[in-house]
Amino acid sequence: MDYIKQRIIEIGGPKAEMVKDLIKKHGDDVIQDVTLGQVLTGMKGMVSLLTCTSKLDPEEGIRFRGYSIPQLQELLPKLHQDGEPLPEGLFYLMLTGELPTKEDVNHISEQWALRAQGIPSHVFDVINALPKDAHPMIQFNSAILAMSTESQFRKAYLTGMDKKDYWAPTYEGVMDLISRLPVIAAYIYRRVFHNEQYIDIDPSLDWAANLSHMMGYDSIEVQRLMRLYMVIHADHEGGNVSAHATHLVGSALSNPYYSFSAGMNGLAGPLHGMANQNVMHWINKMLREIGTDSPSTSQIKDYAEMTLRNGQVIPGYGHAVLRKTDPRFTVQLEFAKKYAPDAPLIQLVDKIYQVVPDILEKTGKVKNPWPNVDAISGSLLSSFGITEYPIYTVLFGVSRALGVLTQLIWDRLYGLPIERPKSQNLQWFAEKVNYQP
Repeated sequence: MDYIKQRIIEIGGPKAEMVKDLIKKHGDDVIQDVTLGQVLTGMKGMVSLLTCTSKLDPEEGIRFRGYSIPQLQELLPKLHQDGEPLPEGLFYLMLTGELPTKEDVNHISEQWALRAQGIPSHVFDVINALPKDAHPMIQFNSAILAMSTESQFRKAYLTGMDKKDYWAPTYEGVMDLISRLPVIAAYIYRRVFHNEQYIDIDPSLDWAANLSHMMGYDSIEVQRLMRLYMVIHADHEGGNVSAHATHLVGSALSNPYYSFSAGMNGLAGPLHGMANQNVMHWINKMLREIGTDSPSTSQIKDYAEMTLRNGQVIPGYGHAVLRKTDPRFTVQLEFAKKYAPDAPLIQLVDKIYQVVPDILEKTGKVKNPWPNVDAISGSLLSSFGITEYPIYTVLFGVSRALGVLTQLIWDRLYGLPIERPKSQNLQWFAEKVNYQP
C-alpha cells in the first residue's frame, strides 16, 4: 500500500470514529441559532459544513490546517531556498494535517508525473469537438467529465465494497485527476491561443513547473509564479461555491470527476473564479477611457468614484468574510515587486491599492474596502506574458482542485451522508417572524 494512504488510515480512522461518536452523543445539541437574514442572504456566517483543509479568519486570512500563507512560505518544502513552496507540499499538508518532508513532496511529484501520462485519447477528442472560441472553462469542464470514464471510485463501488473503505478509491481518483489537470489546462491554452502547437509533459519537473512548461513558459520566474499561484488559490474554506458544490455533489457518492466538475461550474461564475477577468476588463476600460497607460492617482480616484456613481462595483475589492487586505493579494504584490518591479500593470495595481480602499470606506456601505486575491492575480500573470484573460479561471480551477478534492477524501473518511437541508416557501418564513407589510 502507498505509504501516504497508510498514513491517512492512521490519522483518519480515529477522526472518522469521532464524527460518529459526536453524532451519537450530541446530535440533538444546539450549537448555533440561525436568523432569517442568514437564510435569505446566502447563508453567510452559518456554521453548517465540516471542513478540515482550511479556515478563513476575518482578521488573519486563510489558514491551511492552521498555517498562514507567510508560515507556509517558510515551512513548506521548496525547489530552491529562495523560491516558492511546492503545491505538492500543501496538498500533503491538507491531506494529513502534517507538514511534509522533501521526500513526501518528491513522492507526490513522481506519482503525479506518472499518472498524468494516462489520459485516454477520447478526452482530447472531446475538447477538439468543441469550437475554439468556446470559453476555456467549457472545454476544461468537458474534459473533466470525459475523464470520468477512468474513475477508480465508480469501478470499485460497482464491485461492492464496505462504505468505510470508500475513501481509498476516492484517493486514487483524486490523485489521477489532480495529476492530469495541468495537461488538460495547457492543452486548451495551446489549442486556443497558440495554434495547436502542443508541448509534451516533462516528468522531471514538479507539478506547477510542468504546467508552466506545457503552456510554453520555461523561465524560472514563471515557474515560480505558477507555484505561488497554485498554492494561494488551492482552498478557501468549505463554504465558497466551488468547494461547497464539490462537497454537495460528492455527498451523493458521485465520483471525483463529477464532483469536481460541479465545483468548476460554480468557479466559472463572475462572482467567483471569473472575478479575475472582471478586474482586467475594468482596468483596461479605465485605461481606454482615461486615455493613458499610466494614469495618476487622482485620475484613478475620479474613475473609481464614477464607477460607484454608476451603480457598479470595483472588481477585486471587498470580501464576504475578510476584514483586511487579503494575504493572497499581499504575497502576489511582494512577488511582483521582487521579480517584475517595473511592470506597468503592477505599478498600476499598486496605485489602485493606494486609492480605492479609502473611496470605498467613505461610502459607509462597504464592510471590507480592501483588495482580495483577484485584484492582482490577472495583472501578475499578464506581466509575465500570460495575457490571455479567459485562461485565468482555468488556472484557478487547477489550483482549487488541491483543496476541494482533498476535502472530498475526508468526506468519505468521515462517512458523511448525502447533504439534504430542509427548505420552506416564502409564506412560511413570513409567518415565522409575524411579518406585516
